[in-house]
Amino acid sequence: MTHRTKHKQTTFEIICVGNELLIGKVVNTNANWLAKKITEIGGFVRRITDVRDDLSEISSAVREALKRGTEWIITSGGLGPTFDDMTLNGVAKAIKRPLKLNKQAYQMLLEKYKEMFERGILKSLDITPERRKMAELPAGAIPLRNRVGTAPGVLIKFGRQRIACLPGVPAELMDIFENELLPIIQKSIKRVYTTERVLIAKDVIESALAPVIKEAMSKHPEVYIKSHPKGRESGVSIIELHITATAKSSERIEKEMEQVVQELKEKIVALGGTAEQ
Repeated sequence: MTHRTKHKQTTFEIICVGNELLIGKVVNTNANWLAKKITEIGGFVRRITDVRDDLSEISSAVREALKRGTEWIITSGGLGPTFDDMTLNGVAKAIKRPLKLNKQAYQMLLEKYKEMFERGILKSLDITPERRKMAELPAGAIPLRNRVGTAPGVLIKFGRQRIACLPGVPAELMDIFENELLPIIQKSIKRVYTTERVLIAKDVIESALAPVIKEAMSKHPEVYIKSHPKGRESGVSIIELHITATAKSSERIEKEMEQVVQELKEKIVALGGTAEQ
């Protein structure tokens, strides 16, 4: 069940593109990293979607996210020069805008290829159709500089919503997000503070903890508690409680968190278990 605190947060969806994600060849570390970063700055990731390198699948995923009213849609993968790199085509189809050669993106490519040529990585500076493809963006898009690789990231304003397209190579994705996209997001994101704690409950089963968790979340609407059973150790059950609190004040959130943690400890002990952080 989706849990939202009473403090309205900026909503995000992450759409990851690539056949390799859906055949088990690659673990989706990009989504994991992005979700953590977004959560850290107070954003609310409502959905993560993996789709194949397929134009219809990509455009459908983007269109559905827009219909849900998601404020920020971030895609990863499919920005390169090969035939199956079609994320920008899919986004363009979803928002009904043509792909056009973006002069700024084209200049970024020229600078990158010149650097690679001078280092002896490339034998030719020719801008082939495959290379030019990486500078063909949906009309009105803004390119985001890629300091690590070649294909620029892309930022598109669609009414009050934003679509950001990042490369699938983790180092490139992280670079563009940290240096180009994050400062833009931080200017528009709703200001909330988030803090986390982990509490380890031992010698008490999850079904006994369930009503305790429900009561704590009902009493503290700013708090979300997720239980993670970790099996047994020396015959003793171990359950990890991941506690997240969100509020508009950093002081309030810390006070609320300490209160919740203390209440949970007392309840766990009352059930015959032990609790430690």
